[in-house]
Amino acid sequence: MKELDRDIFKTKVPLIAAKLGDPSYITRINKEAKKDLLQLQGVSRVVTVDETKGLLLRDDIKDPASVYNSISEQSAELFKMANSSFVPYTLELGYEYWKSDEILSAVLPEELLDEIPSGFTNVGHIAHMNIREEYMPYRFLIGEVILDKNPLIKTVVNKLDSIDTVYRTFDMEVLAGEEKFDVEQAESGCRFRFNFKKVYWNTRLHTEHDRLIKKFQKGQAVCDVMAGVGPFAVPAGKKGVIVLANDLNPDSYAALEENVRINRVSNFVVPYNMDGLKFIKEASSRLVDWAEEKEFAEIVPKKVSRTKPSSTPIEKVVIPKSFSHYVMNLPDSAIEFLPGFVGLYADIALRKRVFGTESLTEENMPVVHVHCFHKSDPMQPEPQVEEMYEDMRKRVAKNLNFDIPLEALSFHRVRKVAPTKTMFCISFKLPLEVALA
Repeated sequence: MKELDRDIFKTKVPLIAAKLGDPSYITRINKEAKKDLLQLQGVSRVVTVDETKGLLLRDDIKDPASVYNSISEQSAELFKMANSSFVPYTLELGYEYWKSDEILSAVLPEELLDEIPSGFTNVGHIAHMNIREEYMPYRFLIGEVILDKNPLIKTVVNKLDSIDTVYRTFDMEVLAGEEKFDVEQAESGCRFRFNFKKVYWNTRLHTEHDRLIKKFQKGQAVCDVMAGVGPFAVPAGKKGVIVLANDLNPDSYAALEENVRINRVSNFVVPYNMDGLKFIKEASSRLVDWAEEKEFAEIVPKKVSRTKPSSTPIEKVVIPKSFSHYVMNLPDSAIEFLPGFVGLYADIALRKRVFGTESLTEENMPVVHVHCFHKSDPMQPEPQVEEMYEDMRKRVAKNLNFDIPLEALSFHRVRKVAPTKTMFCISFKLPLEVALA
């Protein structure tokens, strides 16, 4: 089937109903005789029989005359107390009864039933699917079923190609529902608004977002180089972390500004719309400018009501002059932006402004968190973890122009993106030799 016919799912099930002469027993029988009643998820066993209350019996009981021989003594006693009689009853089940997997199993070709494509990622009111090539002729039918069976979903889309390396967006096709892409998503105690078609968002990364956010401490400064719509920056700002957040995509930047506003973190998060490499080189001086101009960022307490001000005093957080963390969440190419750290503090005047001294130590250096993909050869066995780490180390070393040792790097496996593609986060303290090069 390529066009969904909901009528074919209508079916009639012959059952036996207990017609209760005394309906006051219905609650007690429903509870105490449960093992002898119909057990069908999503279907009520309480029905109306000849304008009075009745209960549906187990579906293996077929003869009204032999009911008492088929049920327990306790159940039989209860039915007798309720002055019950037993009559045939036809239960009608329609399309609404069946689950999405059951519907798709019934309509897809038999050779495609090994992996029913009913899974999706939820982004606001949008269900985002990645339908494989062999299921593409049935994609609109699949979309309709997903829309029907998920009341909170208003739009079902299918990803059409790989993510764009510049803006991290991808073409999508609407399979069912409304062509509405402006969504609101909750994550990390914050609200995010954005146009799903114009920006990058991956709900599966919420654990990684939370993992790094926990590393950021109140009063620290974070440079979020590829900030997207703010999944790192906005929750960090809520913690009292100073964040300079940048994204090259104008639509991501606009959404980032909006998310900073609606989450009331504008005192802590400043959005930028720049090239990432240029932003790394300029962010240090921009942070110093902010610290020298403002000195403090204020945590504004929530209002108790519109008319009653909060009794919580305003907390002031000192704006630091140096970053504790850099976040580079562009896994396809973030490593290629590491040359921005070469000579980060080579300028003596900048060093004096940031640290108050010309001579720096390793303790002054920030921690860099750079996301990347490790791709292996599909024609070869999957490499050992040690091989993968060494391969990524070489890529980091090449772009830093510094032979950073393996023990200086920390590797966190984020998730398996594909059989031969794994996303990692590499964290390391910026080598002093690189910063002063």
